[in-house]
Amino acid sequence: MNEILGYIGLACMLGLAGIGSSIGTTIAGNAAEGALKKNPEKSSSYMILSAMPATQGLYGFVAFLMWIGKDFAADGIVLFAVGIAVGVVCLFSAIRQGQVCANGIIGISQGHDVQTNTMIYAAFPEFYAILALIAALMV
Repeated sequence: MNEILGYIGLACMLGLAGIGSSIGTTIAGNAAEGALKKNPEKSSSYMILSAMPATQGLYGFVAFLMWIGKDFAADGIVLFAVGIAVGVVCLFSAIRQGQVCANGIIGISQGHDVQTNTMIYAAFPEFYAILALIAALMV
């Protein structure tokens, strides 16, 4: 049973973080597509902000790599708990970061100089994903 829980934890760690990143980048990417119609000269700013939510998937992957060599028979329940925690935090962090970036993209397309501020605001939800990764590595 511990082994099954361990594999489920690994799947959640990697899967939920990846799903969050794909949703977050899609949210920002959709805003970027709309913004390109209004102000195509700022496409590099849109691209930078659209890529930001992708990092949570990387955090889930790093945590996955750090836990892959563990003894699942002994550490299965711990891996399950860590996997759920990292996966859920990265999932919500990426989605919310994508929403912040989407709002920044719209602001840039309307002529406002908000790229730097948007990146700062987008770093706040990212911080929690980083904390989840660090916690997973410390367990």
